[in-house]
Amino acid sequence: MFYRVWAGVASWLRNMGFRILGVHMEGYVWMRAVEISRNWGDIRLGVNCSLDRGVTLLCSGPETGDKIRIGRDTYINRGTMLDAHQKIWIGERVMIGPGCYITDSDHGMKAGQSVKEQPMTLGEVVIEDEAWIGAHVTILKNVRIGRGAIVAAGSVVTKNVGPNEKVAGTPARFLGHRS
Repeated sequence: MFYRVWAGVASWLRNMGFRILGVHMEGYVWMRAVEISRNWGDIRLGVNCSLDRGVTLLCSGPETGDKIRIGRDTYINRGTMLDAHQKIWIGERVMIGPGCYITDSDHGMKAGQSVKEQPMTLGEVVIEDEAWIGAHVTILKNVRIGRGAIVAAGSVVTKNVGPNEKVAGTPARFLGHRS
């Protein structure tokens, strides 16, 4: 009982601390040892969303006020990282499994120049309402995952996934529709 009370107090303190830093919260957000290291004003969190232990929300580049959005009642499991340069928007009632990596950009890869010295190639990621992302999924830039879609554990998503579609694999391939 004591642990649950302490975890609730710690989550409330994290809410207050991140609000002071500039994270936009529509209401209470359940947070367990979450890392948000910079560009706090680029993050919007919906009421009752839950960010479990080890979740990292990383925004790079100039602040725009809207790089990461997480909708209400969405759950993001342990050790997941959202790496936004431009736009990662996650809808309402989405479930994201542990150890996922979601990014809206990658490094330039032209020959004759170090990858480190090349500019980032920007895109966006949108995960619509009620999608389910399994454990250890990687979602790359310029991907939209449709409402109610299911992405199987361990998949690498490089292309759009339609509403209520099920995909799996590396790269993720269409398996069928939810029945």
